Amino acid sequence: MTSPNASVCVFCGSRPGKDPAYEADAQAVGTLLAERDWQLVYGAGDVGLMGTVARAAQAAGGATFGVIPTHLLSLEVGKRDLSSFVVTENMHERKKVMFMNSDAVVVLPGGAGSLDEFFEVLTWRQLGLHEKPVVLLNTGGYWGPLLALMQHVISEGFADASLLDYVIVADDVASMARSLEAALSSRSVTQE
Repeated sequence: MTSPNASVCVFCGSRPGKDPAYEADAQAVGTLLAERDWQLVYGAGDVGLMGTVARAAQAAGGATFGVIPTHLLSLEVGKRDLSSFVVTENMHERKKVMFMNSDAVVVLPGGAGSLDEFFEVLTWRQLGLHEKPVVLLNTGGYWGPLLALMQHVISEGFADASLLDYVIVADDVASMARSLEAALSSRSVTQE
């Protein structure tokens, strides 16, 4: 397999969620990454939306890079048939390895873990520690309450309005793809 054009970190739920649209979008994202020759970097689980994204990327011939901490190998059913499979000591190391091996971040619907991952990369961006694009895939308006919370944080004076500039909100997989293509092509031009 040749080297991918880019690597996209996908943060998402280890559960499928109630709305079938979540799984449908996860499958579409995995397929899209493979079709664009973008490597999937994700939490290495074979459950929930994580498993759906990975299986879809693999089925479409894409490269997959999974990172899982030792304590989640059983719980998240560590998917060992990936292109790359890394086991870390803890969650902090997992996030660091995932982020350092990606050119962009996409956040699909998920729970507390996905929120933790999102806020960590958002905070790093706010502090000027990176300029990687961070995309929220807002399937069925799932992230609406999160966006309202972020607006509330700004309105109450705990963040500058620029906080929202660090996040690209995509309402569907097609707009997510366009946003990623634009962001990744502008990054490669800047880095040359």
